[in-house]
Amino acid sequence: MSLRTGLAQINTTVGDFAGNIDKIRQMYARAKQEKVELLVFPELSICGYPPEDLLLKKHFLAENKKAVQQLAKDCPDITIMAGFAEAADGVCFNALAILGGGKITKVYHKTLLPNYGVFDEKRYFNSGGEPAVIKIKDISVICTICEDIWEIQWLKKFLSGIPGKNLIINISASPFHAGKIKQRIAVLEDCARTLGCPIAYCNAVGGQDELVFDGRSMFVDSTGKLIAKAAAFEEDLLIADIEADGQIKAESTPTKTDYTEEIYQALVLGTRDYIKKNGFNKALIGLSGGIDSALTAAIAVDALGKENVIGVTMPTRFNAAETISDAEKVAKNLGIEFHNIPIEPVLKNFNQELGKVAGWNEKGLAYENLQARIRGTILMSMSNQFGYLVMTTGNKSETAVGYSTLYGDTAGGFSAIKDVPKTVVYQLSEYVNKLHGREIIPQSVITRIPTAELRFGQKDSDSLPEYDILDGILKAYIEEEKSLPEIVKQGFDAETVLKVIGMVDRNEYKRRLCPPGVKITPKAFGRDRRMPITNLYRQQIPRQNN
Repeated sequence: MSLRTGLAQINTTVGDFAGNIDKIRQMYARAKQEKVELLVFPELSICGYPPEDLLLKKHFLAENKKAVQQLAKDCPDITIMAGFAEAADGVCFNALAILGGGKITKVYHKTLLPNYGVFDEKRYFNSGGEPAVIKIKDISVICTICEDIWEIQWLKKFLSGIPGKNLIINISASPFHAGKIKQRIAVLEDCARTLGCPIAYCNAVGGQDELVFDGRSMFVDSTGKLIAKAAAFEEDLLIADIEADGQIKAESTPTKTDYTEEIYQALVLGTRDYIKKNGFNKALIGLSGGIDSALTAAIAVDALGKENVIGVTMPTRFNAAETISDAEKVAKNLGIEFHNIPIEPVLKNFNQELGKVAGWNEKGLAYENLQARIRGTILMSMSNQFGYLVMTTGNKSETAVGYSTLYGDTAGGFSAIKDVPKTVVYQLSEYVNKLHGREIIPQSVITRIPTAELRFGQKDSDSLPEYDILDGILKAYIEEEKSLPEIVKQGFDAETVLKVIGMVDRNEYKRRLCPPGVKITPKAFGRDRRMPITNLYRQQIPRQNN
């Protein structure tokens, strides 16, 4: 006798109880048609994940319970498991509600609470202490939530007193970063083999601020074999028949997603959800003729549709005719609305007025940055007038070392490629053209030497190492937390490493004032990396002993 189980990965919004419950009802209707007997939804799917300090509000927790009770009444014909935040005994739990027959039949409280990286669960939740098991058609179903299965030996001990383990359910809200799916699959396969029973893993999907959840819910049989995997970066209902002996029958087969493809899908989904969930319909982008703004525009079009993206180029005498032409070409290739607003007259007036201040001149960095700030003012004025969201176009390499202008190219509401290293920007740009089967981003943009064009003959390499070197140092320092000597041992020049990490350390204040962006690496700026702004800790090149 098999148990027909459905994993319903849905795109929830934090705090939208009515909208989230409606999505669950829709999946419930589909599941009934498919004769599903156990329907599973992701972690905190009732209230959205992560709700952060909303969990400190008693009325928010009360709304959680009310929504779960309503869901139980609305969907009485299938056993449902769904995540919610429960207030009990004066504290808060990350909980899994089991619903059936129009009521809440049991609640499981998450026991292992992650408190690293982007997770702050110990700030909000208390740990549970008891396993939760239910029987459906003589199959013992064990409830777990996300982190509970990542510590396999702990879980084995936690469940040691439970006889006849036939199925482990794991509801999750596991954020995406490139390559993480391999880590998840390895954990699930190891867990299934160690405990000798199949696992049904239901993950969230959608964008929430800088986090993206990629879905890819899975069934793994008792031998540790991946049997079926749901769609990546979109809502899906994955169904399988689970036997008491651990065998799983499913029509879906696992599919692979290319590294560059999954990053691009994450950027598109994160951009779409951030803009739409925050009440915007259109995005405004400053098109410089460079690769970063071209890629950002392509992401925006794939996220929102070409009719909802506006490009603006704002040249001065420092902009080459080729870059102005390429900005227009990108807009034409994408089919978006495009405006050319030269800022040379505005720059002249600003410079003339600032010239009344002793010491001002047009030969330094301040004059270069003035151009970026004029552009930022124009974009934010258009945003104010028309209700567009301005997307900034800085990549992770620039963000890391502060190669940007506050209130200039950092002005805006969202940064799609904020966590994308410059070397990956090139890979994604080639992918965009491959994806669309034609040249969206011109080859002249891809092959041009990077430049901010704030003075004649300027190149990024005047201020920074070549990007392949820079990105290697940044990955070691930021994502791998390596020290200066350790990075030098990887083959990088010591003086170059010292310069780069010094720039990273000095520009924390600037990053704090930048808009949020999609996380695609193991450690992104923002929730992932929390460094003090006021910080005098500096590393030095070790002296060689004679």
